[in-house]
Amino acid sequence: MKTLRLILGDQLNQQHSWYDDTNEDVVYFMAEMRQETDYVRHHIQKVVAFFKSMRSFADWLKNEQHEVVYYSLDDKRNQQDLVSNLNQLIEEYAIEKFEYQLPDEYRLDEQLKMFCHELNIETEAFDTEHFLTTRTDFADFFEGKKQLVMEYFYRNMRKKYNIMMLNDKNPEGGKWNFDHSNRKKWKGSPEIPVEKQSKNTVSDICKMIEKSKIETIGSIDVNNFHWPTNREACLNVLNYFCENLLQYFGDYQDAMHTEEHFLFHSRLSFAMNSKMLHPMEVIQTVISYWRAHKNKIDISQVEGFVRQILGWREYMRGMYWKEMPNYRTLNKLNNTNSLPDFFWTGNTKMNCLKHAISQSLDHAYAHHIQRLMVTGNFALLTQTHPDEVDKWYLGIYIDAIEWVEITNTRGMSQFADGGLVATKPYVSSGSYINKMSNYCKDCVYKVSKKETEDACPFNALYWHFLDEKREYFKGNQRMSMMMNLLNKMDKTKLAALKSRAEAVIANPEKY
Repeated sequence: MKTLRLILGDQLNQQHSWYDDTNEDVVYFMAEMRQETDYVRHHIQKVVAFFKSMRSFADWLKNEQHEVVYYSLDDKRNQQDLVSNLNQLIEEYAIEKFEYQLPDEYRLDEQLKMFCHELNIETEAFDTEHFLTTRTDFADFFEGKKQLVMEYFYRNMRKKYNIMMLNDKNPEGGKWNFDHSNRKKWKGSPEIPVEKQSKNTVSDICKMIEKSKIETIGSIDVNNFHWPTNREACLNVLNYFCENLLQYFGDYQDAMHTEEHFLFHSRLSFAMNSKMLHPMEVIQTVISYWRAHKNKIDISQVEGFVRQILGWREYMRGMYWKEMPNYRTLNKLNNTNSLPDFFWTGNTKMNCLKHAISQSLDHAYAHHIQRLMVTGNFALLTQTHPDEVDKWYLGIYIDAIEWVEITNTRGMSQFADGGLVATKPYVSSGSYINKMSNYCKDCVYKVSKKETEDACPFNALYWHFLDEKREYFKGNQRMSMMMNLLNKMDKTKLAALKSRAEAVIANPEKY
C-alpha cells in the first residue's frame, strides 16, 4: 500500500519507531512553508534553526535509505500550505494511505483532523513517542482536584519513572524539591567556562528567507550560527552541560547578569522541543553524570534541572491539552494595554529590560527568570493585553512552540488564566530584580526610590497594580500579606505611587 507519512518541523525524532525499517512503499514528506513562518512574526534565528534542523533530518532519513520528498521554502512545487501540499503529493504518488504523528499545536491538530476527515483514503495518526505523558494523563491525574498543583504532579512523575527515588515513596536527599537552594546571585564567581557552540554557516537559508520577504525579528550572524541543528550537535551540547555547567546550575539558575547571557543554563530547550533529544535521555544523562561525580556536584544542582523537564515541561503540555482551545482567549485580569514598542528594539533606559530584551533580540534566548520576572513582570504590571504578550513570546524565542509558550506566558507570567497554572501572580518591585542581578547597579533609575522621577518604575508599577486589581485578589490567600500592606499604606504615598505608575503606563517609551 503506497503510504505518505508527514513529518512536521518539530518532529525530528530519529528514534521514532517509524524509522526502524525501510519500506519502498512509504514516502516521507517535509516542507518549509509560509503557513508556519507567517502566523506570527518569528525571530530570524528561530526560522533558520528549524529550517536547518529539518534539512539535517531529511538528509539523515535519506542516508537511512528512506524515500523523502522535501520542499524548501523556494521550491517551485511548494504551495506554502500544508493541505495543498499534501493533496498534491497524494495525487502525484497515487497514495493509498496517509499517516502523521500527532502535532503538539492545537491549530495543526485541528487542521490535520479536518484534512483526514475529507480524504477518501485510509488515514492513521501516531504518537510522537517523545513525551513522558499522553495528552490526557494530566487531566486524568487532576480529575476531581480543586487545584492543579505542579508539585504533586512532579512527585507523581518521579515515582512513576523511578527518578531519584530511594524507594517507592521517598526521594533521594530527603526532599522532593531543592528550590530554596537555587536562588543565588552570581557576582562573577564561580567562573563560567567558555561556551561551547555549534558553528554553522547559514547564509544560504538567510538569503532565501530574505528573498521570500518573510518578516522576522532579531538579528543573526550568518557565518557563526551557534544553535545545534542535528542530533550529534545536540548531544554535544548535553555533554558540555554535564561536564562544565551542571555543577553550579541549581545555585544560579535564577541569577541574571549584564556580562553573561547564558550563565550555567543548558540551552537544550530547542533540542528537546524539536524532538532531536528525548526528555528521558536528557534526564538520565544528567543523573548518570551526577552519580559519577557526587564528590563535586550536589543533589540540589541536579534536582532543579530534572524538575524543569520531568515536572514543569510535562505539566505545561498537559495543561495545554486540557484547556485548549479556550485557554488562548483567557484574560481574567481584563488587561487591555499595548505592548511597548521597545519590546521590539530594546531601546529603553530601564537597564533590566534593556538587557533582557536586547539579549532576546540578539540570541533568541532568555532564561526563565528573565522571561518571568523582567519582561513578563513589566508586561503584567503595565496591564498589557495577554494576546500581545503571547505574540511577542511566541515569536522571539527559539524554543517557543505554542504548547509550552502559551501556558508559561498566559498562565505563569500574565496570570491571565486566573490561577490555573500559578497560585498567585508573579509580580515584584525592583527589589527582586536587584536581589537576583546586577542590572540595577548602573541603571539611571534608583531601585531604592519609589515615587520620584529617578525612582525605579517597577516600584510604583507594583503597588499600582495591586491597587488596581484589588477585587481579583481579595480571596487569594497567597496575596493576603501584600494586600494587607497595601491597605495599611499611607493614602498620600499610594496616590504618589499611582501617579508615577500611570505616567509610565501612559508613555512607556519615555522610560
